Amino acid sequence: MTQDLTPKYTVPGIDREAAGRLIGALRVRLHALNDLHLTLKHVHWNVVGPHFIAVHEMIDPQVDQVREMADDVAERIAALGGVAQGTPGALVTERTWEDYSIGRADAIAHLGALDLVYTGVIEDVRAAVKEAGEIDPATEDLLIGQLRDLEQFQWFVRAHLESSRGTLATSNARTEEEAAARGAELD
Repeated sequence: MTQDLTPKYTVPGIDREAAGRLIGALRVRLHALNDLHLTLKHVHWNVVGPHFIAVHEMIDPQVDQVREMADDVAERIAALGGVAQGTPGALVTERTWEDYSIGRADAIAHLGALDLVYTGVIEDVRAAVKEAGEIDPATEDLLIGQLRDLEQFQWFVRAHLESSRGTLATSNARTEEEAAARGAELD
């Protein structure tokens, strides 16, 4: 993103240029959380098979919490003096990842693909935590709390994908389709 996000004012103790870097990092996090919220609802609506109800009911609390995370990130952007771009057009234009690729599918296939989605989101949050830590402990703290929750959600997903020997079905999967296929092999 080449847009100058330097705000006209920001919170005390942070210079405007540093706040602009934080706003840029948070803006990508906002897009990722909004995308994750929609992806989780997509899974919720399109999951089928013998594990349907377990996955269907596991996903909704994640949806709600991810929506709260997005709200917290948007409000932090505003507090820093930035604009929280929450429109679908901004998300699609500025995201660096492809749309979720699994349609109506078995619960375990969706969980395989979601494992890969969570891995990408978590890796990006870790990078944002590092960047925020160099500038602002309040933003870093916000992201660390979200990281902890996202890692727990991935653990819930992975519990369905792990063998009794501790092997993860989606290990080394590179695409959602590959992860979904490996997850489906568990059934």
